[in-house]
Amino acid sequence: MEFRTLSKVLPLTLLLVIFVIQLQSTDAKIKDGDCEVCVKFIDKLLNSLEEDEKGNIGKIEKKFRKMCAKAKGKENRFCYYVGGTEDAATGIVGEMSKPASWGMPADKICEKLSKKDSQICELKYDKQIDLVNVNMKKLKVKDLKKILEGWDETCKGCAEKSDFIRKIEELMPEYAPEAAKARAQAKADL
Repeated sequence: MEFRTLSKVLPLTLLLVIFVIQLQSTDAKIKDGDCEVCVKFIDKLLNSLEEDEKGNIGKIEKKFRKMCAKAKGKENRFCYYVGGTEDAATGIVGEMSKPASWGMPADKICEKLSKKDSQICELKYDKQIDLVNVNMKKLKVKDLKKILEGWDETCKGCAEKSDFIRKIEELMPEYAPEAAKARAQAKADL
């Protein structure tokens, strides 16, 4: 008696499991705003490819690794997850380069990568500081340091917040010329 009940329930359970798995795989599609680091970096890669590189997996991977060597912050972390950095523990670069060689768009490539490693789509860019309108005296020293790090600069000997602000204002014409001009104009208007 129990065997008959089990033989009826088992196929239904199997169908339910297949349905849930299918539902999860369709839910893996990325939404607007998700995977922003991946999509932007892959877009940059695809747009930088020459005509003779577009269909060649090896050349795409070489270009990807070259871009990863220069990447910083969240983009470097993305490269690490995919396997584009020398210290990466994983290597799913092929999961990126094959679809790229077929002409697949960046968002679809990122969707495939996120199935292999969900951390890839969890990366988000830090909020950018509006250097034109921000009152730097109200920023935290941590944020001032981030501005300098974004410019590949440091502030040796800086102990006070005012030291960091002075360094940023000194370097702003070189790294953010529009912001420097706008700030100078605002000072002149006062």
